[in-house]
Amino acid sequence: MSIRFTLVLLILLSSHISKINAQILHPVKWTYTAKQMGKNDAIILIKASIGSGWHIYSTKQVDGGPVKTSFVWEKGTGYEISGDVIEPRPIVRFEQAFNMQVSFFENEVIFRQKIKLKANMTTVKGKLNFMVCNDKQCLAPEDVDFEVPIKRVSVQ
Repeated sequence: MSIRFTLVLLILLSSHISKINAQILHPVKWTYTAKQMGKNDAIILIKASIGSGWHIYSTKQVDGGPVKTSFVWEKGTGYEISGDVIEPRPIVRFEQAFNMQVSFFENEVIFRQKIKLKANMTTVKGKLNFMVCNDKQCLAPEDVDFEVPIKRVSVQ
């Protein structure tokens, strides 16, 4: 093999690989924060910023259709999960792809989880699972690990 042939082959391969990487879609970006609500109470805020034309499904989406957004919380010694995840009112409409009514969010949604603080400093850990769709396709459900540090402050 000549050096020229090898160089041309490498250029073709690298341009093909960059095209493949450009086609990988990640239309949802997740951010996490915590807010103290009282001496021993806090709320975890999990925000999904959803790309234009895409949507994710409600935590209350009924079975038999798209994968609903779900959360699994790790047990921690510095906190205790209190109640279920709270979400705003979703958009509800018939979706032909699933032949059913679906509940979803577009653009942005903030999920909230109340916790009881048992320590002055702790890190809430968990995993969320979601599926994102647009009018033409759905991407495979995705798992996202997250951590939210919390430092309790004195409340007067």
